[in-house]
Amino acid sequence: MPTLNLKVAPLQNPGRYRQLALALTALAAELLGKRREVTAVMIEDLPTARWYVDAEEVQRPTAFLEISITAGTNTDVEKAAFIAAASSELERQLGAGGPLEEASYVIVRELPAADWGYGGATQQLRRLAKLSAPVQAK
Repeated sequence: MPTLNLKVAPLQNPGRYRQLALALTALAAELLGKRREVTAVMIEDLPTARWYVDAEEVQRPTAFLEISITAGTNTDVEKAAFIAAASSELERQLGAGGPLEEASYVIVRELPAADWGYGGATQQLRRLAKLSAPVQAK
């Protein structure tokens, strides 16, 4: 049940946001094994006049992506693969044939299972319920 928060500059065509959401959801599913049906993507666009690197307005397209996942559910290799693939996808979709601003970031934030959830239940509670569920005969 990851959440992905993406900030981009400059402002984009609204149709681009759906394409970004589709691509990021697919990467979370394929590379991190996350369930699409509970993957949320929020996209915020900012004018370049509100994004600074080294105290200067950004000159190229820029992205800041943060994905929150449950701690311990992915390996370092899986997280590194997600960061690389997400960075490439952001550059492909936002870079208009050129590179993104160097200070564009992809962050994987791991949260303890007891500290977050969806549908009113923490990830820890879901995990415990799954472990205590009776095993059904096949």
